[in-house]
Amino acid sequence: MRQIRLSAAVLTALALTLPATGVASADIRPETAHRQDTTLRDAAPSGFVIGSAVAGGGHHQDEDYPDPFTGDQTYRQLLAEQFSSVSAENQMKWDHLRPGPDEYAFEDADAIVEFAQANGQDVRGHTLLWHSQNPDWLENGNYSPEELRAILQDHVETVVGRYAGQIQQWDVANEIFDDGGNLRTGDNIWIRELGVEIVGDAFRWAHAADPSAELYFNDYNVEDVNAKSNAYYELTRELLAEGVPVHGFSAQTHLALQYGFPSSLQQNLERFEALGLATALTEVDVRMQLPDGGEPTEQQLEEQADYYARALEACLNVSSCESFTVWGFPDRYSWVPNTFPGEGGATIYWDDYTTKPAYDALRETLLAAS
Repeated sequence: MRQIRLSAAVLTALALTLPATGVASADIRPETAHRQDTTLRDAAPSGFVIGSAVAGGGHHQDEDYPDPFTGDQTYRQLLAEQFSSVSAENQMKWDHLRPGPDEYAFEDADAIVEFAQANGQDVRGHTLLWHSQNPDWLENGNYSPEELRAILQDHVETVVGRYAGQIQQWDVANEIFDDGGNLRTGDNIWIRELGVEIVGDAFRWAHAADPSAELYFNDYNVEDVNAKSNAYYELTRELLAEGVPVHGFSAQTHLALQYGFPSSLQQNLERFEALGLATALTEVDVRMQLPDGGEPTEQQLEEQADYYARALEACLNVSSCESFTVWGFPDRYSWVPNTFPGEGGATIYWDDYTTKPAYDALRETLLAAS
């Protein structure tokens, strides 16, 4: 087991990278974008995957900038250089992938998989069964339970089967419990209409469609040992006892400075590892309440870097945790400001693609583990 305890030393050694002002990404030529001597993917220990979400789809369609993945060459260059794994932020969710009951729109998802193959990257598929971002035709279709089951089975088999051998990990069931550890029977159409048994079926269908893919539960606010992560622990034990092919448990790790760091993160990952599961941190960012003027303070940047380093250290210290993914890397494409008004600054790059202290903290932690 890797044991990393360097966040304080790492942070002491870091030089703060303050934001440039008045520079838009369009002003940065790809060949002059900021680069470290050692990238994150090069710094990572052998077999350890460092990833990023691929911005685009979903809420980006309403923003005042083009789709980042297709419209920002600097973004694409850094995505390829810095990361050994990519996750579709929105492009594989139901509302983006399924415009109609008999339609699949694979173009954007295909482009991400092709990009990953061209750049020697793994892919995390996100997500197959979720209560949110479902298309209207599904939520308001008045389908019978038998019809819903057939719709989900067709979706899982078609999507996972299309990318068999090309997507290494799938978030099969996403956010199926509330923070109290109760199943989302109200807002999750699958569980409400078909019962919790449908979760095991989704794992079975996904495994049959691609026996080589690792299949995960994925959720937020499950970093600590708490009611929500306990619910996943108990359900996973039950499913494993029934022979359901559950392979992994992943904590999204959307953190915020005002709520403190999840102190039992490593302990929590270790108990899922003891069940025989792979573990992962899959959507890491660290947001903050921005002061007047909208720029993080030096102290906030230091605290943010510490959170990123400690999350990575917790993963590195658990032998089953070999995948660490940040949920995007420049602030301008982050989901946080639209979702949490007054908060932001959550990623590891400034808008002009210079790096924050958080980037340096991740890189130094990876190098230490190597």
